[in-house]
Amino acid sequence: MTQPPYSEKGSWILAKMGKKVLRPGGKELTLALIHKLRINQQDSVVEFAPGIGWTAKRILQQQPKQYFGIELNAQAAQRLNHGISSPSSQIIQTSAAHTNLPDQSVDKVIGEAMLTMQSKNQKLAITREAYRILKPKGYYAIHEIALQPDEIDTSLKNEIQKKMSHTSKLNARPLTSEEWCDLLKESGFQIISIERRPMALMKLSRIIVDEGLLGTLKIAFNILTHPQERTQVLTIRKLFSTYKKNMNAIAIIAQK
Repeated sequence: MTQPPYSEKGSWILAKMGKKVLRPGGKELTLALIHKLRINQQDSVVEFAPGIGWTAKRILQQQPKQYFGIELNAQAAQRLNHGISSPSSQIIQTSAAHTNLPDQSVDKVIGEAMLTMQSKNQKLAITREAYRILKPKGYYAIHEIALQPDEIDTSLKNEIQKKMSHTSKLNARPLTSEEWCDLLKESGFQIISIERRPMALMKLSRIIVDEGLLGTLKIAFNILTHPQERTQVLTIRKLFSTYKKNMNAIAIIAQK
């Protein structure tokens, strides 16, 4: 596999090792989110940061009228253009905060495992952009890492965010469930539904469910034969294990 762009970042390291499902709640929560969105042939759908395209392919299975993938990374956007073959799809290389799409032009927006990695101001810019491009009564679905409980000690919250940022090489800032809802409300949305799953991205049982047995064996082989990446993968796994009581995966559907 060609080395992904920014391979020092946690998500791309896992992708390089062969992991295809890179969402906090695994494919189960992603599929539940898509099901709840009830995408149909009349819908124009936008996905923020499709990455390697796993969710994009599931969205396209619903045969929407239009699909727009907003991908900032040039190499990822190029691979998506080659990997997603649909006359109704378009990959746009730009920021999720500045999609260049017209006001009130799409029916549904979905973004997974990307708001967590943004600063407070950037989170707000992205959610406001989702609001801008959505038609009235349109839906915005997110799937992110949440801290728990909502009353988590501030020092512990800061510690987790700091260690996540160091480990992932990104400005990771997961929020509590209440804070995620407040962020969406601040951008003009009302909350329709919330689902949670354990944060088990690096647990063997979740990997087998998400990737299948052969996929899991491939990942294990790649990790064993790539010492530098193995160290980074084990560091990420240790982080999630250390704070497993204070992290979960959350999926929220909000309406304009």
